[in-house]
Amino acid sequence: MSNTKTVFTTGEAAKICKVSQQTIIRMKDNGIPTDALESGRKKLLIVDDDQDLVDLMRDGFERDGRFEIRTANNGFDAGMQVKEFRPDLVVLDVMLPDINGREVCQRVRSDRTMDTVKILCISGMVEADKISDLRSAGANDFMQKPFTIDQLIDRVCDQLEIERPVAMV
Repeated sequence: MSNTKTVFTTGEAAKICKVSQQTIIRMKDNGIPTDALESGRKKLLIVDDDQDLVDLMRDGFERDGRFEIRTANNGFDAGMQVKEFRPDLVVLDVMLPDINGREVCQRVRSDRTMDTVKILCISGMVEADKISDLRSAGANDFMQKPFTIDQLIDRVCDQLEIERPVAMV
């Protein structure tokens, strides 16, 4: 089990954010979301048109317990969720029914308020030029399908710079 702290005092939150305690208090008073500090969980948006795969990924991340998860099944909904939910990381299928993953990457990267959002693209395609194209559009990482949920969680943890889960034997 991880001994990751889940609730922070105003002083601890200020230290983490490198601001004064008064700034943290003002954030709460002005309705600026501090839920990530309060829950200690990372926000994860899973985007894939294969609902069975979405359910499988959601189950894996929920079992881990360190993630707050939302899902979308197409590029349009993904764009809306990114703006509203402000995830720490998006697991993004490249082949979506409406807007492709490259386009979603570009739209996220065009909004400076979302500079800290990490994007992990997933797809069954393997062409190196397509992968480099996704990276140039703003993807932080790429995983080829099929993969195990444990492999996906490890990659997400690497991108978010948090500890990988300890494998149970």
